Amino acid sequence: MAPRRPRVAGLRSRPTITSQPWSKVPEHLRRDMQGDVVVDMGWGRLVFGQTFREHGNILDVLRAEGSGQRDICIYPPDPQVLVGLAPSELFIDPSYTLRLPLHRYRRQTTPTRGLLVRTVGARDELLEANRICASVGMVTGDVDTLWANQRTRTFTYLVAQDTSTGDIVGTVTGVDHVLAFDDPDGGSSLWALAVDPQSRVPGVGEALTRTLAQRYQARGRSWMDLSVLATNSGALSLYDKLGFVRTATVCVKRKNPINEPLFAPRPDQLDDLNPYARIIAEEALRRGVRVEVTDGRWGEMRLTHGGRTVLTRESLSELTSAVAMSRCDDKRVTRSLLQRAGVPVARGHEVRAGEVGPAEEEFLAAVGDLVVKPARGEQGRGITVGVSDLDELRRAVAEAYHHCPDVLLEERVHGADVRVLVIDDAVVAAAVRRPATVVGNGRDSIADLVRAQSRRRERATGGESTIPLDETTTAVVRAAGHDLADVLPDGRRLEVRRTANVHTGGTIEDCTDEISLSLRDAALRTARTIGIPVTGVDFLVPDLRGEEFTFVEANERPGLANHEPRPTAARFVDLLFPATAGRSPRSSARGD
Repeated sequence: MAPRRPRVAGLRSRPTITSQPWSKVPEHLRRDMQGDVVVDMGWGRLVFGQTFREHGNILDVLRAEGSGQRDICIYPPDPQVLVGLAPSELFIDPSYTLRLPLHRYRRQTTPTRGLLVRTVGARDELLEANRICASVGMVTGDVDTLWANQRTRTFTYLVAQDTSTGDIVGTVTGVDHVLAFDDPDGGSSLWALAVDPQSRVPGVGEALTRTLAQRYQARGRSWMDLSVLATNSGALSLYDKLGFVRTATVCVKRKNPINEPLFAPRPDQLDDLNPYARIIAEEALRRGVRVEVTDGRWGEMRLTHGGRTVLTRESLSELTSAVAMSRCDDKRVTRSLLQRAGVPVARGHEVRAGEVGPAEEEFLAAVGDLVVKPARGEQGRGITVGVSDLDELRRAVAEAYHHCPDVLLEERVHGADVRVLVIDDAVVAAAVRRPATVVGNGRDSIADLVRAQSRRRERATGGESTIPLDETTTAVVRAAGHDLADVLPDGRRLEVRRTANVHTGGTIEDCTDEISLSLRDAALRTARTIGIPVTGVDFLVPDLRGEEFTFVEANERPGLANHEPRPTAARFVDLLFPATAGRSPRSSARGD
């Protein structure tokens, strides 16, 4: 084979063989290019259509797709002809293929604050990448395959690391087409870009994309392609900003259960569901369970399989009795039941008629540091943490009384705020919940940082999590010695809420594998005592692996989406329809 001439990135005047899928690949270019190229990505295979001479061979490859995998044929010549060979098996993906011409790309000279983008350096980091992919609904990859790929120059696996915490908060994969199959166009491509929804650092996706582009630009590659759903407006805006342009290329995929949302009719109002109901609906649809959205705003659905029908509102279903629900609803009842069952609870006192009298003053003096909360309520409404004097107590009781006429005082117990999710008498997930926090950049005021973080949380949770700029936030900031107008130093972290409720901007971190057996047993005992099949049990825990913990409350409608990638929705649908257990290809792809 004659030696290749040195390639200057992107400098080509003729059309590329992938920019005109209706054109036949010239023989002199095909001679230098490997044929029938299929690359195993771990989560599925990339089938490079331009390397195939016959459509039938591409069809044979796609028919060999593994269970729980998502194969993608990119750059297929005459894709309509390929799909026409098996229209009941194949479909054209409703996505755009975008291209970044690397000869025109301008490198970013200033690194993203608080973020380090680097090559994967350890196998465990691929597990973190899988966790992030699963948390945003992407199919995860076989770690052995990913790790083997990472050790070749054909693949580039990058991660983004929060420099203040050391956490991996984003991931992306690149494929070098020249090294993969001697691509005469000198191309490359980006795949599996994912950002942790809990990340507090802005610009993670942009930083990963820019770094990958710069890597391939340095290798002299002509362009970097990617495929993005036409409905993903946020990603499209980012790629437009970076200089990507539309191409005529399409992707072809198989009609498998993972891809079903892309080609099959969807139930009415499905898009109206919040993330907590949507995760259940998607799991049910993957198993062939009929989904009828009866009220999209409230997350109410009727699920039917065979002769069985169950009405649900998010994770609350008809399997939860009215008695169990009332026990969760009234924190006084919950406390009493669990105290008798031997589950540790904080010292408490009930306020009569919302009036602070001698009894309340005596309790405050005895305990010293209180949490004041409505006896009934959810999502952290009306709760005040850290009440230590009489004036604060009166204000906190008035706030709680505004939400419920029955007010509860509890001793404030310090420790990590841990939610343990129990489904069908089994611990399915556990997570540490952390209060809303902002990170200073040396430029913006605390108020602006709160607004920016609130917008990120809102986007990441489908509108379910925001940080209110209210009296509570102001009081927490002042207690830390700041005003909302202050500018935090670069890298300084500041909690702006006392409670770790997700609905007020709190974030979560999985700790399922870290909690002690004693805490697991306490969560199971709580669910059995209440008599409830699905519940989120909250504890304050000084040490996750220790034996000390204090019960806070039990939630009859826990958010299953908060614990992704743990198989929460799968276990919930198992409970509702046991005959469908094990039918979720997405779960098998994740290794749950």
